[in-house]
Amino acid sequence: MSKSKVAALQIGSSAQGKAATLEHILSFEAAIRDSGAQLVVMPEALLGGYPKGEIFGTRLGYRLPEGREAFAAYYENAIDVPGAETAALAELSARCGASIVIGVIERAGSTLYCTALFFDPQAGLVAKHRKLMPTGTERLIWGQGDGSTLPVVNTAAGVAGAAICWENHMPLLRMAMYAKGVQIWCAPTVDEREIWQCSMRHIAHEGRCFVISACQVQPSPSALGIEVPGWDPARPLINGGSVIVGPLGEILAGPLHGETGLVVAQIDTDELIRARYDFDVVGHYARPDVFALNVDERAKRSVQFTGGEPGGL
Repeated sequence: MSKSKVAALQIGSSAQGKAATLEHILSFEAAIRDSGAQLVVMPEALLGGYPKGEIFGTRLGYRLPEGREAFAAYYENAIDVPGAETAALAELSARCGASIVIGVIERAGSTLYCTALFFDPQAGLVAKHRKLMPTGTERLIWGQGDGSTLPVVNTAAGVAGAAICWENHMPLLRMAMYAKGVQIWCAPTVDEREIWQCSMRHIAHEGRCFVISACQVQPSPSALGIEVPGWDPARPLINGGSVIVGPLGEILAGPLHGETGLVVAQIDTDELIRARYDFDVVGHYARPDVFALNVDERAKRSVQFTGGEPGGL
């Protein structure tokens, strides 16, 4: 069946930590089921948190002890993949009969990654994508993903892939994902700006695909009882803007601002062939005689062991 319903869940990380955030996510179970959505996208860094305004005690050339304490607390609030939180999300996916794409902070060893996880109603956790290039000072706290986590996943709604926040501005990443046959482009984010809406419409129009962008929503610093230097204390830290866009760049649902909730739209993947009639970015509109893109999907490990006898003296 080419027609289905998809959704973006606009929600924010709880200041009380990942357990409270997970509880909030699970509280939307009935709403997801009632919506009939077969694919639900949730925001960037939802489990683990996006610490907007935090500087982690770092100045150019030196780091303060309180920054190490802040990072340790952030690390503690991140999740293991797989782990208890992914098990709970897999169960939610199964109960709702919906695939889920969700942004998390993944810990691996002593490094944190901004990651998008893919859940299937029958198979549970099936794939992950680690953000290739953290933006700006995100590079202080998150490692870089590699080409080994650029999955596309078959869902009941269509073939889904993900790019996280400003990865969506990477033209070569977009080209690689288009070549993988993405029908539903999932964009977990914390970017609330109007220009983000333009980017989502552009990607839908460029890739001739459906785009689901799920953005966090966070209260103002004054509501949270915190100070964020240079930020209007009455302005929300993140004001949402979750949106669903069709393959010709038309907005199908949203954007939703300033509140939590589901943004839902019906899509029809049969429309993609009609949309690509005059523009297929990796097909008839490509020029492989002029341009070529090589994508290295090998996992990059800092230490490789070869040869030797196990347990040798």
